Amino acid sequence: MLRVLGSSTKLCDGLTRRDMLHVGGLGAFGLGLSQFSQLQEAQGAAMERAAGFGKAKACILLFPYGSPPQHETFDPKPEAPAEIQGEMKSISSSVPGLDICEYLPRIAPIMDRVTVVRSVTHPYPLHCLAYATSGIPDYDVSLETKPRDPRHWPFIGSVVDYVDQHRGSNSLEGMPGNIGLPWLMNSRSDIAPLAGPYAAFLGQAHDPFWPTFTGQATKVSPKLSDGQTKEVRDPYAGVDADGRFIVSENASLLESLTLDRLDRRRSLLEQFDELRTRVDRALPMQTYDRHRQSAFSLITDGRLQTALDIAREPAAIRDRYGMTLFGQSCLAARRLVESGCRFVTVFWDAYEIFAGCAWDTHANHYPRLKEYLLPGMDLAYSALILDLEQRGLLDETLVLWMSEHGRTPKIDSKPIGAGRHHWSRAYSVALAGGGIAKGKVVGSTDPTGGEVADTPVSPKDILATSLHLLGIDPHTTVRNQEGRPFAVAGEGIVRPEFL
Repeated sequence: MLRVLGSSTKLCDGLTRRDMLHVGGLGAFGLGLSQFSQLQEAQGAAMERAAGFGKAKACILLFPYGSPPQHETFDPKPEAPAEIQGEMKSISSSVPGLDICEYLPRIAPIMDRVTVVRSVTHPYPLHCLAYATSGIPDYDVSLETKPRDPRHWPFIGSVVDYVDQHRGSNSLEGMPGNIGLPWLMNSRSDIAPLAGPYAAFLGQAHDPFWPTFTGQATKVSPKLSDGQTKEVRDPYAGVDADGRFIVSENASLLESLTLDRLDRRRSLLEQFDELRTRVDRALPMQTYDRHRQSAFSLITDGRLQTALDIAREPAAIRDRYGMTLFGQSCLAARRLVESGCRFVTVFWDAYEIFAGCAWDTHANHYPRLKEYLLPGMDLAYSALILDLEQRGLLDETLVLWMSEHGRTPKIDSKPIGAGRHHWSRAYSVALAGGGIAKGKVVGSTDPTGGEVADTPVSPKDILATSLHLLGIDPHTTVRNQEGRPFAVAGEGIVRPEFL
């Protein structure tokens, strides 16, 4: 039995939405499609009146792992003392009164398409990707190294995929609805993959589908710390034009295995499945079946590989995004949503050396920002927004730039290149497209950029608003392994200030 809860809004027949949204299940975590259709009809009258509901057909989540500094991105403090302001100045943008970092000259002219939230806040200054992208209400460092810990809640992309499946409104067959780029997160660094982009109690069938990037890095990235001796040729600093995304290194058909033979093998499997079902109807095989069906579709259907084929793009477009792994991943994300994918996440991930990973600038802060991080962000983000707009896709594609937390208001001058450390009491998130307001600033911070001055926003509010725009009531609940119901956005609420 699954209970899906909405708000207590009264419907036209006098019943509350909570009364109407008690529906039957297809097992521990499933909804019957007919019941779900009835659920959607019951929700319709109230939700259609809500601003922006269902405006976004797709979402691209850009996640700079390690956490960018708010001061050197969307909340500069030009009037602050040097130990707060730092080496970088601010520049005006296309929105009067909205200044951003001087190292984002291509983003500045497009800020009239963006809403910046400067007052995001939460209590966990950790690499808490799993906290920032799920409804989980609290967090501790022990969860970071346990991606499959039963305490985790489902990643937002997994929630969208799960709800879409039960609505019968998944992406096109052969096209996953929840994709992560450029590869399984953390899988190319010197640690095991950490927690975050997984489906938790929704089942592994709703984890992101992970293509992988193959290509040569062309540049050495600035060092992470004074003590680093290894030079890292980092694809996030530069890749060659031959780099490409593939469905997986083993997903293409062997030359000796024709589609006819594959079909016959599947037929044989289906006969075994029928026998298996008769023997034990109680086994929860839905997840296994969906994995196998998805794998078969991806092998035999070329649409996903075509969407991932960035070599089909003109060289000028690829250059516009930046010949870096993040830039080419953003280009692939645009191609994927254009081809019908619902939720695509692009990670700026740790590469080879995790300590001080990616945007985690505890040391060498300014060289990494100036030579590596901000130029890559400036090219890719601005190109993505403009490309979506020019193709008529921006109004129906939600684009989120968000991370785990921000960075300390006071600069640590002790490391070479200086450093800013973890800080979650105030930081910035940028939202665009898919029903988001244009050219708006929500919230503000104090003169140091370290405390929220007004309009505090939880990461859960970002999730709730995103789900709302994607046509999913954030009060929808799903049950965990023990049968307890959880709202998919946790305690998050839809923020009308963003819309």
